[in-house]
Formats: sequence, structure tokens, C-alpha cells
Amino acid sequence: MPTGVALRDAREQLFDAAERVLLRDGPEALTSRAVTTEAGCAKGVLHRHFTDFDGFLAELVLDRIQRLDGQAAVLRESVGRGSVADNLTTMLTELFGSVAVAIISLTISRDGLRARLRQAVPTGVPILTDGGHIIIDYLKAERDLGRIPAGADVDTLALTLIGSTHMLFADRTGIRPSRQQVQKLVASVVPD
Repeated sequence: MPTGVALRDAREQLFDAAERVLLRDGPEALTSRAVTTEAGCAKGVLHRHFTDFDGFLAELVLDRIQRLDGQAAVLRESVGRGSVADNLTTMLTELFGSVAVAIISLTISRDGLRARLRQAVPTGVPILTDGGHIIIDYLKAERDLGRIPAGADVDTLALTLIGSTHMLFADRTGIRPSRQQVQKLVASVVPD
């Protein structure tokens, strides 16, 4: 690969390339060489922008966590509208329909990456923990409106929803769960 060729927004190009490798080949195939080959650039480009590969991966995960803000905003806007189960089904299907499952597997499999992420996400599993916080906030708002019972333990409900939905989607090479399967799970967890 030629050197000296300028990349537009190298950081985003590298992140997008990493996502493609993750989705196509899984976390075990994600190497700096695989990322730069997928991005169509020299390996040195990655190391010019990041301290090392775990630093790159940590930045990728944190960037993808920030992208959850859009899903959080949509869920907040749905408070008091539609059914609680439908709103949660949409959010969970979108969350786990993205690269999130592969990033979760990547995070679990790489000790160096987890150590780096502990500075930003001190407890839990990144993406899962963040998704859980989004659901907690949503359920609290719905509880305040009386759309779920006043005594509902929203923390436990959120953990149950995140963990159970993750289990539905965990096999990245298998058949993806349908919206109806996610809806059935959500309806079994969230009280009317």
C-alpha cells in the first residue's frame, strides 16, 4: 500500500473498516492488519492515529457507545406514546441488530481492551451497561406517568431485558431473532 496518500477522516474510515471485519469475520479476525487492509491504507496509518491496537479498539467501543445517544433520544421521545413493550422492542432490536453483539464479544475476549475501557466504563460490559442505563431512564419516565406499576423495579427490569435480548442475538452466525421474538420476550418481562 502506498504511503503518503492522505485519508479523509482516517479515524472514521478505520472504525468503519473494523466494523465490517467484525461483522463479516468475527472478533477473532480483528487485527490491525485486517483493519488497515479493509480500509485500504497502510498499517502505519492506524498507529499514527492511535497509541496501539487496544487503544484503537477502546476508541472504537467508546465511539459506538456515544452513538447510543441517538437511540436514547428516540426512546425518550416515545415516553407516554405507543405501548411500552413496542417502544422497548424497537430500541432493543435496533441495539442488537447493529454491530453491538460483535463489539460485546470483542470486549469480553480481549483483556487489554477491557482494562482500557475500565477508565470510561468502570463496571459492567460496555454497550450492555449503557443500553441498560437507557432502558432504566425510559422505564422510570414511564413509571412516573403510571404506564408501568409504581412498584416496578426498573433496574432489575432493564438488566433482565438487556441480558435476555443479548442471549437472543448472541450467536452472530445463526438466524437473527425476529421482531416478534423480541416483542414476546419484552412482553413477558415488562408489567402492564
